[in-house]
Amino acid sequence: MSKPANLPQQLDHMLRQAVALQQNGAVTEAEELYREILELKPRHFEALQLLGALALQAGRVQEGIEFLRKALAINAKQAPLHSNLAYALNALQHFDEALGSANRALALQSRFPDALNNRGNAQAGLNLPHEALASFDRAIALMPDFAQAWNNRACVLRDLGRSDDALASCDHALALQPNYPDAWSNRGNALSDLNQPNEARQSYQRALELAPAFADAWNNLGLTQIDLDEHAQALQSYAHALAVNPAAAETHWNQSLCLLQLGQLEAGWKEYEWRWERSRIKAGRRIFAQPLWLGDSSVDGKTILLHAEQGLGDTLQFCRYAAMVSALGAKVVLEVPRELMRLVSTLDGVDQLIEAGQALPPFDCHCPLLSLPLAFNTDLANIPSKTPYLFADPQATHEWHERIAAKAEGGLKVGLVWAGGSRPHVAELRKNDARRSITFERLAPILDVPNVQFFSLQKGPAALQSPRNDSHPNVIDYTEELDDFADTAALVANLDLMISVDTSTAHLAGALNKPVWILNRFDTCWRWMLERTDTPWYAQARLFRQPALGDWDSVIRSAHDALAALSAEGKSAVR
Repeated sequence: MSKPANLPQQLDHMLRQAVALQQNGAVTEAEELYREILELKPRHFEALQLLGALALQAGRVQEGIEFLRKALAINAKQAPLHSNLAYALNALQHFDEALGSANRALALQSRFPDALNNRGNAQAGLNLPHEALASFDRAIALMPDFAQAWNNRACVLRDLGRSDDALASCDHALALQPNYPDAWSNRGNALSDLNQPNEARQSYQRALELAPAFADAWNNLGLTQIDLDEHAQALQSYAHALAVNPAAAETHWNQSLCLLQLGQLEAGWKEYEWRWERSRIKAGRRIFAQPLWLGDSSVDGKTILLHAEQGLGDTLQFCRYAAMVSALGAKVVLEVPRELMRLVSTLDGVDQLIEAGQALPPFDCHCPLLSLPLAFNTDLANIPSKTPYLFADPQATHEWHERIAAKAEGGLKVGLVWAGGSRPHVAELRKNDARRSITFERLAPILDVPNVQFFSLQKGPAALQSPRNDSHPNVIDYTEELDDFADTAALVANLDLMISVDTSTAHLAGALNKPVWILNRFDTCWRWMLERTDTPWYAQARLFRQPALGDWDSVIRSAHDALAALSAEGKSAVR
């Protein structure tokens, strides 16, 4: 078909007609006209860029990117196109490319709020929160009523641990745009960080009134319902989120934690496998040529690699499964971090122990440690609960014996850990770390119990809180002599009792079959389940739970009273 002689005029008329249709809300008809224009002239710049924008608005991000790139190939001097491309690339989490596009837009037009906002989102995605904040602040300085920039600014303020400022930024966005679902949801996140779950719930519910299919808001509402001890409602919220987005790894993960807390282990372990799809965990996933073993085939006569994952406490808790794998006839190769090598050498069922980072021997299949409960169909009735399964070195234990006995002078010997590790660069972990840890000063009522000699086993920055003078002569700190967990185990073996927040030392004491009192946060880790004062994982563990979010006073009071009773009864009562 030959093109008409007056093609430029015809294309111009079609373009004006399409733009008018689009402005009047007839988007489908406008899109058809733009496509007709491109049939007549495939390199029509305006039709390409307008189709690109329409595709983005319709959520067809990849298609939008293709149109925008074709338009930019014709004219690369258009800042709005580079900015729109940055927006689209951010939506696909291609943050490096998005940052490049936003910077090209700003090179062409430095005072461009949209491009600054898109650059901020790319920088946030690249874990550059300080740079992102500067971009959002510049966008807002140029355009103070830019609600999206105020909302995005709140997200990076949370990443920076500035939850109060994040809340204020959300409120600013909502003052500008009261029916802005994302800002309501982010407001809920900030309130959750501030341990205000009732207020957080109201914000999430407002977001969901405005956008009933807002999967992230359903997911975050579920997390807040956990904080409010509303676990059944949380599962309903996660179900709503997954109905909208069945592949949402974070929601599957949160659902797994809730199921495990409720003791619904079979369903919980299956969902727990979604951890490998989470953005924070995915990068650390081990990819092997050998197949993953989840109990679905015989390992008799085969070599299996069991590899540690997540924290030291997780490794201490789940290395117990090595003996069960060995009992199936497998040769077990176990890989653990350096700090655990000497201690874990006492574990039954391990044929070869490998330090993480060292070359691996040949093996036939592999399993991450926290997938072993799924492989063995672990439920409440068959948790492998026999302790001890790890052992302190007899010689090192003997060497500590005289020193510790001399200090205790016949009183109870009690170890103390008051803070878990701090991982401030990850918002989710920062919140958990802050909630599970206390300060040394909070232990003061416990330290007043008579006839008790305390020993600090606190490592890391929080160790600096322990007394370095005579203010607490009944607290002795030998941690500078503890290089790895075998050293710590030898000291713990000489104690009558460990009192610890939920951290790796609590697991160490449990694995050694030492009495351990765990001072536990209200939004408990899944492994301690709900309401119990005991745990099937460790025979001699006792849980002291917060009755409400953040209520450490009740926990410390209960532990004080229990320790005072023990001290009055003498050592025999500890066992």
